[in-house]
Amino acid sequence: MTEPLQYDLTLYPSPVLRKQAETVEIFDEHLRGIVEAMFHTMRDSKGVGLAAPQVGLKRRVLVMNHSTEEGDDRAMINPEILERSGDLTLYEEGCLSFPGIYAEVQRPDVCRVKWQDLDGKEHEQTFEGFESRVIQHEYDHLVGVLLVDRMSSADKLRNKVALENLVYDYKAAQRG
Repeated sequence: MTEPLQYDLTLYPSPVLRKQAETVEIFDEHLRGIVEAMFHTMRDSKGVGLAAPQVGLKRRVLVMNHSTEEGDDRAMINPEILERSGDLTLYEEGCLSFPGIYAEVQRPDVCRVKWQDLDGKEHEQTFEGFESRVIQHEYDHLVGVLLVDRMSSADKLRNKVALENLVYDYKAAQRG
C-alpha cells in the first residue's frame, strides 16, 4: 500500500490525539512513505514538527525541522526522552492540531533522546534550545499530552472561544 504524498491534519479534540502511540516494529518502504508524507504535511502547514497522531496514525513517529533548512530534517522513530534538564523557560508554542491557538509553555531547555532512524538503527543525542522544545512538544503527542494540557488558566481563558470552536467543528463533522 502506498502512502499519500500528504495527510490531512487531525484537529483537537479528536480522540486519536489522546491515545498512546504504538511502537513501530517494521522498518520498510511503507514507513518511509509515512515519513515522507508527514514531512510534506508539516511543510505545507508551515510547521516545524509533526507527530503521527496529528495525522491520525497511532505510531511512535515524529518528524521535525527546527530551522526549516532542508538539511535539518529529522525523523525519529520510537523516540524516548531519557532526561530533561537545564533551565525552565517559557516560550509561546503553537500546534498544527490547534490552528491559530498559541500558549506560553514552560519546558526544560535540554533533553536527551534515544530513537531509531528509518533503517531501525538506534541513536542517542542531547538537544538544546528550540530544537529540544520541538522534540518535547512532538513527543507529548506520542503520549497523548496536548497543548491545551500545558496551557495556563490565563491561556485557556484567552483561547476559550477558539477551543470551543474546534470542539463544535469536530462534533458537527461527526454528525455529518
